[in-house]
Amino acid sequence: MTERDIGLEILEGIREIKAFKRGEIQGLRMRELKHHAPPEEIRSRLKLSQAAFAGLMGVSVRTIQDWEQGRREPSGPAKSLLRIADQHPEVFMELV
Repeated sequence: MTERDIGLEILEGIREIKAFKRGEIQGLRMRELKHHAPPEEIRSRLKLSQAAFAGLMGVSVRTIQDWEQGRREPSGPAKSLLRIADQHPEVFMELV
């Protein structure tokens, strides 16, 4: 079994996307990322307090409260973490 070079795979993917955007590659498909459940639902399923969830997400408790009450939307990186917590809670909980 050969080892994967994740860094190289990521770089190749970025180069491919850039070439596609320049029109140098045809037929490349960009897939839509799945949405995550509402932050409050994810946190509830993980059985975490707002403070613990905020610590794992790297944001303030106030930010978690704003997300849960609909006053703010998570940013790009936060959305990615929420997607992981939603779709693969076992991976997310390894951080606890």
